[in-house]
Amino acid sequence: MEYRIEHDSMGEVRVPADRLWGAQTERSHENFLIGVGIETMPREITHAFGILKKAAAQANHELKPEKMTDEKLEAVTTACDEVISGRLNDNFPLVVWQTGSGTQSNMNTNEVIANRANAIAGKRLCHPNDDINMSQSSNDTFPTALHISAVVALEDSLIPSAERLIAAFRDLEAANPTIVKSGRTHLQDAVPIKFCQEISGWRSSLEKDVELVRLALEPLKTLALGGTAVGTGLNAPKGFDVLVAEKVSALTGKTFRTAENKFHALTSKDEVVFAHGAVKAMAADMMKIANDVRWLASGPRDGLGEITIPANEPGSSIMPGKVNPTQCEQVTMVAVQVIGNDTAIGMAASQGNFELNVFMPVIAYNFLQSVRLLSESMESFRKNCVVGIRANEEKMHHNLYNSLMLVTALNPYIGYEKAAKTAHLAFEENISLKDACVKLGFLTPERFDEVFHPEDMAN
Repeated sequence: MEYRIEHDSMGEVRVPADRLWGAQTERSHENFLIGVGIETMPREITHAFGILKKAAAQANHELKPEKMTDEKLEAVTTACDEVISGRLNDNFPLVVWQTGSGTQSNMNTNEVIANRANAIAGKRLCHPNDDINMSQSSNDTFPTALHISAVVALEDSLIPSAERLIAAFRDLEAANPTIVKSGRTHLQDAVPIKFCQEISGWRSSLEKDVELVRLALEPLKTLALGGTAVGTGLNAPKGFDVLVAEKVSALTGKTFRTAENKFHALTSKDEVVFAHGAVKAMAADMMKIANDVRWLASGPRDGLGEITIPANEPGSSIMPGKVNPTQCEQVTMVAVQVIGNDTAIGMAASQGNFELNVFMPVIAYNFLQSVRLLSESMESFRKNCVVGIRANEEKMHHNLYNSLMLVTALNPYIGYEKAAKTAHLAFEENISLKDACVKLGFLTPERFDEVFHPEDMAN
């Protein structure tokens, strides 16, 4: 491999000749050999850095045109666009497990954009610190990249995936308007419920989750950029914070604003904790829904068997013909991961000391992983399971009329205690509720038939 010599404030460093990064990136690349190739900084962060560096260059051009000249702006803008598009992803090799401020990732971005801008200009035009990092610090750029990437991921990925799944459940409701089945509480038989009502519970849970995510988006749309090192805005021109937030908004099509208190913005990660809490709520509901679906589909003969789900692949290497609820299982595993990530994010957010939180890379990694996994999980669950759910009306009818909890319909006529005795006798002697009620002398056969209508109990 061929190398070129780069230098920083600590001296010279050999850098691969075919890469755009510089000395500080290479030092981090060599010093943090942890999770290499597996746990690199999320590409959503790289994308967000491209946006904020472009916005910063535009703001600096307006506020400090003698430093961010027309020529520099043109070259930097083109380089930033290449970062945003993902074309330069191979030049961002750093892992999550680096400095807690994300300084090396900020400098990685500065070096790549500067070197690419210089190549575009055909001369040494831009310096990573003096030009690309102008009016900024790693301490305000990384939390800004975190917020930008979080908003984009939630609005452009998670919410659309959830809404498509909601629509699929709405279609399933519409396809099953009249079927009545046994309800269940505590994993025990309960009073009747319509299948469409059960589905509506799944749908409504996700609709509420989307509402919570939307509420959590607003605090995330505040940006730390302009606070520089400790929140005072040192070395940033007056008005830079407001202007750069406007530029980010224009570039993303989303409404960002500068944080009112930069001291809070640098050290507290409460907005991210709150937002991930909404993501966790959605994951928890997905866990519940997936478990419901696989319980209802259990069998095919010795389980509940009230619904069928698509048979996507063989389920056993030894048991021929076995089919498993694999889509439900991937959902539950993803939910466990998201819930675990929430613990990591909460712990990391609690570690802000004085003027800076130094756990930001791991917060970013876990937050973006949660959103990415949950979005893709819901898409897979919808396409490969939900759209293929079919009601087994015969089994639902059998289970409904075999349920002892239908005795609840008799409460108004014979009272709770007599109804309980009826249910116990029916269970002990394995006879019908009608036979038990008549045997106990509580109702005549004719009167029982008059008052006992299970399907009406779901209305």
